[in-house]
Amino acid sequence: MNKAQSQAASTGTGRRGLRGFWSLFITQFQGAFSDNVLKNLVIFMMIGMNLPLAEKHKIGESVGALFALPFILFSMAGGFLADRYSKRTITIGVKVFEIGVMSLAVLGLLWHRLPLLLFTVFLMGTHSAFFGPSKYGLLPELLPERRLSWGNGLLELGTFMAIILGTVAAALMAEHFRGHEGYSGLLLVTLALVGMATSLGITRVPAANPAKKFQVNFLGDLFGRLRGLKGDRPLILAFVGNTYFNFVGALILLNLFFYGADVLHVSEIKIGYLSAALALGIGAWAPWASPFSPRRWGSKG
Repeated sequence: MNKAQSQAASTGTGRRGLRGFWSLFITQFQGAFSDNVLKNLVIFMMIGMNLPLAEKHKIGESVGALFALPFILFSMAGGFLADRYSKRTITIGVKVFEIGVMSLAVLGLLWHRLPLLLFTVFLMGTHSAFFGPSKYGLLPELLPERRLSWGNGLLELGTFMAIILGTVAAALMAEHFRGHEGYSGLLLVTLALVGMATSLGITRVPAANPAKKFQVNFLGDLFGRLRGLKGDRPLILAFVGNTYFNFVGALILLNLFFYGADVLHVSEIKIGYLSAALALGIGAWAPWASPFSPRRWGSKG
């Protein structure tokens, strides 16, 4: 742990660090909630269009791909920024960016412009890709080591609760604001403003590595970091497990939309309930990360 991290960790042991953690928790919750509302609103709008089933599947897959692609393209850049500058500063910056994205989404929803909405989905994926490294990197800077598993489990629980509520909220908006989708966009802009406000409550922390140089060849940097996993079995298993888990979860969630609309022929709200049931089953187990992880890997924290 370098000097900056030690200073941040000492800050996180007090009440100020805990308040900063809860500000991060709310900021993350709002971001995950808004992500899922926007993605699902686009899918519901597409399902309601008079398009061939094959075309609907193609667009639905595009929504998932456009949201995931920025994580491949920009996660390493997000990691660089999280080291080069204060993670609090990066978090505030991405929330300001989100306000702009959601303002653009208002236009797409008002005009029913699917290409514009797909572009906003890509931009929200970019927002999350840049936010992710700062979000997880803030945990050890806000919390003492003995509470990291607790904080991580709580953050994951909040994320999946946001997915659940965001999925249901999108279904409710799609049904109640049908023909007036702009109202949904205005709600998303309001939530983005709330997220920016809560990000200001995160404890000020110093930059971890102000002298860090940016790697232009991000793919080379990525593979170099992956090679660094050799010999660290717990970290390799965590990396593979997390990747597989997110892949399967996204695949199942997307298919639930088409299953509900084209097989069960149910309303948007009931499709939202189906998706929420999946997320609820995942999120319910997130808090168990804290009690299980010390015994599993022999940690004494």
